[in-house]
Amino acid sequence: MHATAAAALNATPIGTREAWGWRGRTLSRPVTTASGERWLRLVSAPADKAGGKLWEGPQEAERLMPPAVPRPRLRERRTWTEGEHGYLAELYDKITASTITTHEPILREPPDLDDAWWDGLSTALDAIATVPSDRVAVRQEYLDRAMPQYLGFPIDTRVPAWTTAHGDLHWANLTSPRPTLLDWEGWGRAPAGYDAALLHAYSLLIPETAAQVRRHLGHILSTPTGRFAELVVITELLQTTTRGDNLDLEGPLRARLARLSE
Repeated sequence: MHATAAAALNATPIGTREAWGWRGRTLSRPVTTASGERWLRLVSAPADKAGGKLWEGPQEAERLMPPAVPRPRLRERRTWTEGEHGYLAELYDKITASTITTHEPILREPPDLDDAWWDGLSTALDAIATVPSDRVAVRQEYLDRAMPQYLGFPIDTRVPAWTTAHGDLHWANLTSPRPTLLDWEGWGRAPAGYDAALLHAYSLLIPETAAQVRRHLGHILSTPTGRFAELVVITELLQTTTRGDNLDLEGPLRARLARLSE
């Protein structure tokens, strides 16, 4: 199907590099076109689920995100159904910078990021937060149900402030030496500070980097809304541990939860 997508978009795969997404849901490869090198990403889903928020996210980001948000530009897309599966092919500008982690969102080694990188990320997050959208990244109904359950104590789950968020800001979706934000499927409205809180949570195995997140994004995190966003993210990630994911984050997440609860 990736070869089919390449033919439909007049692209030719180059090299042997393959980038597989979460649980094999996507396959991406570098390609060459008449306009130069591009990145071809193919998404697959059961035919009855091929569409909706995740399907349309990158296209909506291309339409609505301001230039202050560094991201690969989406140039063309195709959708089709074959048998029991639906497919979405997206042709992006090829990003030459490397992602900070390769295969997972959790940070396991300290990255070498200078102040300019952090300033660029901060500017991008501030710009994303101002984009009007009716897309939803985090639902109030989920918080009402999940926060008391996974935090383990009664909590007022009413979100103090909503803003627009990338929605999946982790180390495999960020590049260096210049920050580029990848993977725009799930962006939308979320508790203010959600992106910064998520990046912080995925940094907890590397305390010095977690401290950098708090320092450089302190204008977001060091507020009552930022604290609430951290509790939202801790809720979500603790829930993932019950499914066998992010198990080595559970201890640091609970330690951070205890700190936030003091």
